[in-house]
Amino acid sequence: MPVTVQLPNVLAKLTDGQRTVEATGDTVGDLVTALSRQFPELEARLRDRRGQPYEFVAFYLNDADIRLNGGFDTAVRDGDELVIVPSVAGG
Repeated sequence: MPVTVQLPNVLAKLTDGQRTVEATGDTVGDLVTALSRQFPELEARLRDRRGQPYEFVAFYLNDADIRLNGGFDTAVRDGDELVIVPSVAGG
């Protein structure tokens, strides 16, 4: 089941410049695994050593923050959109 994944420019550098990619899976965690296989450098940017989402990376499935809906266990459906937004610090 393909899901559209939107990435910011900072992560698109790790996907050959693609800001929009497709991934398949049953959950958000499955999508992250699929993306990490396709683009190995993304792995360390999306989840910690325990396999959990980093606190400073937000994942929005159809505009809903997955932290409030099951985290990486959140189910996805064909045609869904996942937006990945890393926190940006500055001064």
